[in-house]
Amino acid sequence: MNILFVSDVSIHQVIGGAERVLHEQATRLAARGHRVHVLTRRLSEHQSDCETIGQVTEWRYPVDQRSASTFLWSTLRNGMKLFERIIRIHHFDCINFHQPFSAFAVLQSSSCSGIPKIYTCHSLTFEEYASRNPQPRSFLGKIRHVGHIALRRRIEKRALQRAGCIIALSQYTREKLSVNYGISAAAVRIIPGGIDLEYFHPAQDRRSVRKHLGLPQEAPLLLTVRNLVPRMGIDNLIAAMEDVVLSVPGVQLVIGGTGPMKANLEALRSRLKLERCVHFVGFIPDGDLPRYYQAADLFILPTIELEGFGMVTLEALASGTPVLGTPVGGTREILGRLDRGFLFEDTSPTAISRLIINECHRYQDRPEQRQHDSQRCRDFAERYYSWDVNVDSTERLFAQMIGDGRNTRHPATERD
Repeated sequence: MNILFVSDVSIHQVIGGAERVLHEQATRLAARGHRVHVLTRRLSEHQSDCETIGQVTEWRYPVDQRSASTFLWSTLRNGMKLFERIIRIHHFDCINFHQPFSAFAVLQSSSCSGIPKIYTCHSLTFEEYASRNPQPRSFLGKIRHVGHIALRRRIEKRALQRAGCIIALSQYTREKLSVNYGISAAAVRIIPGGIDLEYFHPAQDRRSVRKHLGLPQEAPLLLTVRNLVPRMGIDNLIAAMEDVVLSVPGVQLVIGGTGPMKANLEALRSRLKLERCVHFVGFIPDGDLPRYYQAADLFILPTIELEGFGMVTLEALASGTPVLGTPVGGTREILGRLDRGFLFEDTSPTAISRLIINECHRYQDRPEQRQHDSQRCRDFAERYYSWDVNVDSTERLFAQMIGDGRNTRHPATERD
């Protein structure tokens, strides 16, 4: 198959779940002998307009970031022009959209007519924007804010309407598509994300891993790896630590990730006098991430909203590290399937601290229980989640779409 992925993110550097899914699917399909291309916007870290990554050719178009209007205009114009240049060179059997803006640009070209299209929905873009950008106080600011949300919703809806099939990573996202866009459950294929089971695996000796990372070898160690944005709930986790440190002597929390909330979170840590037990380590490179998972006693996922799937949950589980998570989105599906006892009652600091304390005491009183849970987590990841399973399902769906020649709007998405 000749496959074109169209995305707003790049496989050049994996910094989040969307990049991970795109990278794994594109490179693994290429390794299976398919000809794979990615069309995306050019980011600041890119050195060229075209790069080959793991047998995948990534094409990039420039965008003008001076304002929202210049960003949208340059996306539509340059994304369409790049697609039309590529399509003159390469014939594509199918197109897989992964985010709406680049997809909308490609859809403006008549050259994509007749090519089967699949839309992979990681999350709803207008909800992500609203979560990352609180409503301004000024009247004009509120008008612009509402306009940005409405525009994103409109663009995403149009991209979904033009797809012959929609993929969601979780039942949670499928329900979101139904509530917000009227898309029937039967119209959405659920293909969960996967995990590299060779790259993420339990450590033979956690003490040596901690030593390598410069972490305390004996202290109870909690880990979270998140973008530092409001929806991730890191402030609730830090607030919960105020009670945890009183009940679990020596406990340490390591927070990996960067984002606009970092200064506020550091200020909260100082206000609660938690500098000695809460540590910000910044962005954790892919090469170090498995060791951090291996070193931790527990991985904590305090998300308060929009957890479409949760790649970090699977990475931790595959590393043999139990995950405690809030009952939000895809986390409820993954941990509910493994052990509902790993779910916090809600997203509050009180609920978070209560379960962390209980689990830490349980492992201190019964050290063999931690090893038992570690093996359960690893077995669960191996049984239900792997990139091979994900790519098998994706490959079959692409072949089916190509064989059917499906390129019509999905009937469940045509109403405005």
